[in-house]
Amino acid sequence: MTASRTIELIAPSGYPHDPEVLHRALHRLRAQGHRVDGEEAAKRRYQRFAGTDGERAADLNRLADPSRELPDVVLAVRGGYGAVRILHGLDYEGLQRRLADQPIALVGHSDFTAIQLALLARAGLKTFGGPMLMSDFGAEQLSEFTMRHFWSALTQPTITVVSDTPQAQSVDVTGTLWGGNLAVVASLVGTPYMPPVQGGILFVEDVNEQPFRIERMIYQLHLAGILAQQKALVLGDFSGGKPYDYDNGYDLHAMVEQVRSLIGIPVVTGLQFGHVHNMVTLPVGADAHLVANAHGFRLTASGYPSIG
Repeated sequence: MTASRTIELIAPSGYPHDPEVLHRALHRLRAQGHRVDGEEAAKRRYQRFAGTDGERAADLNRLADPSRELPDVVLAVRGGYGAVRILHGLDYEGLQRRLADQPIALVGHSDFTAIQLALLARAGLKTFGGPMLMSDFGAEQLSEFTMRHFWSALTQPTITVVSDTPQAQSVDVTGTLWGGNLAVVASLVGTPYMPPVQGGILFVEDVNEQPFRIERMIYQLHLAGILAQQKALVLGDFSGGKPYDYDNGYDLHAMVEQVRSLIGIPVVTGLQFGHVHNMVTLPVGADAHLVANAHGFRLTASGYPSIG
């Protein structure tokens, strides 16, 4: 059983559209003994967003207030769209002063990638790509795998992800682990919110995107010179893209082989991260070591905030 924690909710993107799922998620967390604050953020609604841009930015900026006690976990309610609209309104200097080297975990994925990369680029803050309130804690069937990996990642100084997915290329590299949702990563190219990571290990995932759309976004990262600066590209889950007859055999495998022939760095596949029921939690901005071969891969990360 995980120790009781203080969890503060933030809603930087869309609003929860199913009250039953929201109730289930909140009930689960509180039944486990956790204190959940910020429930009002999950109940706001403005157009398709969980509040106005100012309200959603304020969720995060409150963390910079030195008079407030910090929670253990800051948990995104859900993804969708909207985080990019508040990037210019975040108090990066204040957040850096308050949160740097503190035992606090900011967690989410999907659209939350924009917040994570902006915090890394502008404040040097390390966060976690991991489960969110609605999709994961509110799931009809809670994933024991996701929860076990989530709490292990947040409370241990080192996290290791092991996969038995055979790899076409042998890899043994170290570097900064970073990334998230591919569409969001690609959308930040050329902005002040794209981290200038050199020699990194970039992981990406997406959902409901056809292989050609995935390839186009990877090409954007390639043509912008970002992939050439990395040591490896790690592909997470890309489910939901329906095949077309027009594709004539061009599928995810063909896309991966094309990318592999193009970008000049190793491509590792099979990372259990993304819009999936069983997902790992990854520290964004951590120091990482990736080893891959025909038997699978091992990804180890350290040097990130642990809530102990």
